[in-house]
Amino acid sequence: MIEREQVLHVARLSRLRLGDEELDTLAGELSSILDHVDKLAEVDIEGVEPTSHVVPLENVLRPDEPRPSLERDVALSQAPDPEDGAFRVPSPQAEA
Repeated sequence: MIEREQVLHVARLSRLRLGDEELDTLAGELSSILDHVDKLAEVDIEGVEPTSHVVPLENVLRPDEPRPSLERDVALSQAPDPEDGAFRVPSPQAEA
């Protein structure tokens, strides 16, 4: 069982202001949580592989296969100020 003073100490470290009623409630709740953790510690996990997910994850993305892309001239046709086959953008110093 967690003592009220321990809850008060953690509350101070966490910079939480707790009333008397809240301290008593949290002491009971934290004790209950620690009881559950103790029960989990009793479970035999010998031979159980650690996992990060309960169900296996699968990659749902399409295969990365090369395919034709947009022609350079078509892409640059919408640019306001293309230069030498590239997009021309203002320099960062010009904006300052």
